[in-house]
Amino acid sequence: MDVHSKETRSYNMSRVRSKDTKPEILVRKFLHKNGFRYRLHVKDLPGKPDIVLPKYKTVIFIHGCFWHGHEGCKKADLPKTRTEWWANKINGNIVNDRKVEDLLSLNCWRIITIWTCQLNKSTLEYTLSKLLMDLTKT
Repeated sequence: MDVHSKETRSYNMSRVRSKDTKPEILVRKFLHKNGFRYRLHVKDLPGKPDIVLPKYKTVIFIHGCFWHGHEGCKKADLPKTRTEWWANKINGNIVNDRKVEDLLSLNCWRIITIWTCQLNKSTLEYTLSKLLMDLTKT
């Protein structure tokens, strides 16, 4: 049983963004500052990756820990209400993520996944420097 009314839950869910999230913008600004040019949410590619670097044949997904079931992350804990529904929802997202990654790999795209917990103050510098290294190695 949900603790919110249907209308309140609908409103809350409508506020969850899928594009232009703070973590995504943070990574985009970093890439741009370091001279990388990219495209956003390319509809022709499976999963509409958050960031596409065609020159490097690389896609970057910035995954929310909760929504994509980041294993071992505190932010990925299931809610106490409607647990079965949320488990099905998140497991479905995980399955879809794997399908998308398989399709992109088959087309020789390099895939980088950044989890939102990796963009915390304590790990931000490491995550972004690792991203830079991953992009510049060939």
